[in-house]
Amino acid sequence: MKGERRNIKISFNSPAILGFTIICFAAVILGQITNDASTNAVFSVYRSSLLSPLTYLRFVGHVFGHAGWEHFIGNIMLILIVGPLLEEKYGTSNIIFVMLAAALVTGLVNFIFFPHIKLLGASGIVFALILLSSLTSIKEGMIPLTFILVAVIYIGQQIYEGLFVPSNVSNLTHIIGGIVGASLGYVMNKNKMNRY
Repeated sequence: MKGERRNIKISFNSPAILGFTIICFAAVILGQITNDASTNAVFSVYRSSLLSPLTYLRFVGHVFGHAGWEHFIGNIMLILIVGPLLEEKYGTSNIIFVMLAAALVTGLVNFIFFPHIKLLGASGIVFALILLSSLTSIKEGMIPLTFILVAVIYIGQQIYEGLFVPSNVSNLTHIIGGIVGASLGYVMNKNKMNRY
């Protein structure tokens, strides 16, 4: 019809990914306002007393904290590219579970094995989602070549950088996040997790 006006609406298409992004954004701003006091208290994980309730919060909360805007943008851009498609395929609750699992496992590993290193950032989740995305077309008895390539390139790069490139990047976190994403992707593709 001529003259018919279409209303274009913005949709909140990916609640888990968008919610995660908003929390990370708020954590970075809060970190800047508090001169990193909030980042140290809640949004990074390191060896601390098991008697402190904040220690347990940090096991997961570290994924929301970032060292600055460049760190935040680097992680969030990849999450915003890959995450919504995965959330549409696997469902919001499963993506939240993948993110929580990656956060908890990487937080615990850092707490136990690297007591003097402060870990923060969503890179473990980035790698979990990247490896999960490469498993989206898995079929019974077949491993997608894309999964093998992604695993070799991303995890191989992390191993190489961890061994030969001095930096403050936690390559082990990337590898563990990728393993969590691949493992849960395998389980979800075998229909062992409900998709809602």
